[in-house]
Amino acid sequence: MKQKRRKFNPEFKTKVVLEALNERLTLSELAQKYELHPNQITLWKREFLDRAPDVFSKGDKAQKTDKDSKQETEELYKTIGQLKVEVDWLKKNFSSKKPVRTALHD
Repeated sequence: MKQKRRKFNPEFKTKVVLEALNERLTLSELAQKYELHPNQITLWKREFLDRAPDVFSKGDKAQKTDKDSKQETEELYKTIGQLKVEVDWLKKNFSSKKPVRTALHD
């Protein structure tokens, strides 16, 4: 019979990784303690260390994202305004005239 795949929440992963970083127990001992494969702990540890700089640079990213979204919003409003003017012009100039006949309709 197949075993169900276990899912680990972020709190559990963080707990295991922090213990691995303390190096009080060997990787094998930690794996045995938490019933994990040592490679899984190594993978989580590597991922944790790779993403660690993002924790302190979040404020900078949030400010850049906020500026980018404001600029994008302004550009979208500008485009909407331009399209509205064009639609109004088309309605004004083509609603009162007869339909244009083309070679296909003749």
